Amino acid sequence: MKIVMAVIKPFKLEEVREALTSIGVQGLTVTEVKGYGRQKGHTEIYRGAEYAVTLLPKLKIEVVVPTEAVDKTVEAIVGAAKTGQIGDGKVFVFSVDQAVRIRTGETDVDAL
Repeated sequence: MKIVMAVIKPFKLEEVREALTSIGVQGLTVTEVKGYGRQKGHTEIYRGAEYAVTLLPKLKIEVVVPTEAVDKTVEAIVGAAKTGQIGDGKVFVFSVDQAVRIRTGETDVDAL
């Protein structure tokens, strides 16, 4: 099993969710986060004063999938989240040693 973690632009959430649902991913976790990469933030004007926004709002999506579904999952996220602009985000893949469904006690792939 692997956990696929993606950091994306907030307005792309619904497209990514639909793409994951279409390939059979049954659940996901979404967390509101802030950060920056190559964008380095931007400047905004509020009440006539200019100020720098160094940490931009992003969403972190996490899904756990069987190892054989990782490539398809990553392709779905990248395809749905891509705008072609700087700041589209990144996808990371980690190993998962164990999973347990609390309600039923099912383990590993059965718990997904």
